[in-house]
Amino acid sequence: MKLKLALTTCLTGVFALSGSGLAWAQTAPEKTDKVHTRKTASTTASKQHSANAKQGIAEAKSPESIIVLGSGAARETQTISHNVIQQYVPGTSPFKALSKLPGVMFTTSDPLGSYEWSQQIIIRGFDQSRLGFTMDGIPLGNLSYGNDNGLSIGRALQTENNGPATLSQGAGSVGVAASNDLGGALEFTSIDPTRKFGADVAGTVGSSGTWRTFARINSGELKGGGRFYVSYNHQDANKWKGDGVQKQDQANAKYIQPFGEHVKLTVFGDWSKRAENDYQDISLAQIKKYGYNLDNITGNYALAKQIGYAYQNGTAFPSSVQNQDTSYFNAAGLREDALGYGRLDFDITSRLKGYVTGYGHTNTGEGAWVTPYLPTPTALGGSPLSTRTTEYDIHRAGFIGGLTYKLANHTIEGGFWFENNNFEQARRFYPLNVNGAPSSTYWYQGNSFYTQWQSAFNTKTYQVHLGDTWQILPALKVNYGFKSLIVDNTARAMSGNYLGTPTGTTYPSGSLSASNGFLPQIGANYRLDHNNEIFADYSRNMAAFDSAQTSGPFSTTTAGFQALQGKLKPEMSNTEELGYRFHNRTIQASITGYYVEFANRLLSVTQGVGILGNASVLTNVGGVTARGVDMAFNWRFAKNWSLFASYAFNNSFYDNNVYADGQISAQIKNKNVVGMPRNLANVQLGYDDGRIWGNVLMQFQDRRYYTYTNDASVPANDIFNLNVGYRFQSQNWFLRGVDAQINVTNLFDKRYVATVGSTGFVNSDPNGTVQTLQAGAPRMVFFTLRKHFD
Repeated sequence: MKLKLALTTCLTGVFALSGSGLAWAQTAPEKTDKVHTRKTASTTASKQHSANAKQGIAEAKSPESIIVLGSGAARETQTISHNVIQQYVPGTSPFKALSKLPGVMFTTSDPLGSYEWSQQIIIRGFDQSRLGFTMDGIPLGNLSYGNDNGLSIGRALQTENNGPATLSQGAGSVGVAASNDLGGALEFTSIDPTRKFGADVAGTVGSSGTWRTFARINSGELKGGGRFYVSYNHQDANKWKGDGVQKQDQANAKYIQPFGEHVKLTVFGDWSKRAENDYQDISLAQIKKYGYNLDNITGNYALAKQIGYAYQNGTAFPSSVQNQDTSYFNAAGLREDALGYGRLDFDITSRLKGYVTGYGHTNTGEGAWVTPYLPTPTALGGSPLSTRTTEYDIHRAGFIGGLTYKLANHTIEGGFWFENNNFEQARRFYPLNVNGAPSSTYWYQGNSFYTQWQSAFNTKTYQVHLGDTWQILPALKVNYGFKSLIVDNTARAMSGNYLGTPTGTTYPSGSLSASNGFLPQIGANYRLDHNNEIFADYSRNMAAFDSAQTSGPFSTTTAGFQALQGKLKPEMSNTEELGYRFHNRTIQASITGYYVEFANRLLSVTQGVGILGNASVLTNVGGVTARGVDMAFNWRFAKNWSLFASYAFNNSFYDNNVYADGQISAQIKNKNVVGMPRNLANVQLGYDDGRIWGNVLMQFQDRRYYTYTNDASVPANDIFNLNVGYRFQSQNWFLRGVDAQINVTNLFDKRYVATVGSTGFVNSDPNGTVQTLQAGAPRMVFFTLRKHFD
């Protein structure tokens, strides 16, 4: 459970508060592989501004800083605008913008938040494996690093094409296409093509050799009413420590075609190819001995071989090395995705509307790690090292649809979601030559000498939902509804082989199902007057099982899987909220209290060093209880100036000890949940006069435990970030449509731990030797120049 409060923007927006929360402390998956819009000074949170951002219009009459209040909502709901995302360095994960919202925490070891191994987003304490994510309604899956059912938002949509993003805490709406949204849902959108022809170009340069180029062309309205845009970007950056680069090429295209007044077709396509060298996972003891800059030794193949020989022969390690895990030679992650959908919106009558969407997604992925644990056979090169990969292949397709009917004071909505997902995963080892260092781990491997395991999985998801919004009185609105969810998982384990000789498999084949026919949600909103409102809601939700060899019930042995049959229960959450919102011309504020019961917690325990990929055992280990309160306050204290402050407190703890064979294996009852700070605070000062804009932001994060017994933790940190920009307002052709910005991350160059539990959480680490931490990036500076042509 992780309490995660995030900061909120202070650039003249309206603010709300939401519950911070709790992240259900599962063991992290093993390391399976290593538009633009000008703004003016005044503030508004109107829907029209959101629409302008969604259209990608290059001018707006007032700024659209952030829309978070969720006024009138019967649950905690917040939205950030297109403009907020554009204030960050292009290519930055939109999760960094979302970290402005109360109850949200996002950490990563790189300045842009795009390095996927270290990404950690926690909303109300639930980490990304227990949150729902969609883009234009299309499911993005669980966003885990070795994703078996989706892809990250950074690979689905270019930063420049992000429209408003909406967060629903507690649980996503009954209609969201997600089978794991125990702690809420995050719904991203893409901007629409503009009705006017135009082009946007941008370039970014910065620290660690960062450079990024972007171009987008809008067709404008064509004959027949259709319009489209196509965009492309290339991004390249060195790691901020050690050797290696992080690259991405990506293209987006979107087409909208109306058919008369009542039917509209939308088609979207995305292609992304990402390759990134990893940062080394480190421990507290290593930080104390070597500092935060300890990393892979990619530039020193001779030392890597020495380490390999010492480990394999039982001889002394080089003087600068403690053991075979101090530093690895290299590691990298590669992902290539293609995602597309077609959506048909139609108005059947003035009261009845509907839509239907078909989508598809393919992914090829590989995580590579140069390992000393298995040498290359002499006949194939004889190196004491080999390249270990975890390989992924996703092919999924689905349909989503819904109808909305207005009847008197009721708005009734129902719909369905079906997805068929075929996922293949394998662990292989590839040879390295003892003479001559490999040029990079940046390649898709061929000619493996050892397939440790390989499996094929099929997951079928069926969901239907029905809900009603009833405006009982002008001041009182009630939402109620439910969804039914069935997820069928099937696994087929295939034999491995070593040098062509079959080795069999210890992993299971079989099937599991998670189902619940009634997952209700109910909420109410009451407006006391024009400035004050209260709301309350309750939701119950279920998470499906993962279908993968590296997480979920199929990651255990065949015997372990047989023992789980008929006993394993899907995780459930029950969330209650009570909140109050206030706003007037200068002050926006909100306070939310929440109570969460998390049941049937699944704990996966991996034996040995996390990166080795040993089989894990999954079981229900009890529950978690969380209570918390979030507070936020936004004050426009002078023309063009604003000040935002927030604070969140969370008390979440394990309800049960963990048992194995009737004996306590982890005495964690009443211990704090791993990864979650108890206190979070944020302060941001912002200025925007239409030409010059800027903000300075402080984020405080209390200490976080990474052991279940709470005997090891990382200290609190407070990090400052600075963003400033200038919008040219000129009739000169060269300057018209130009804006520039400078972003400084970690302004005061603090050294700190960013991600905890990167290779998993453990019961105890009294000596601080478990390598499961990622160091935060030092101060880095970026400069961006944009131009809009019309």
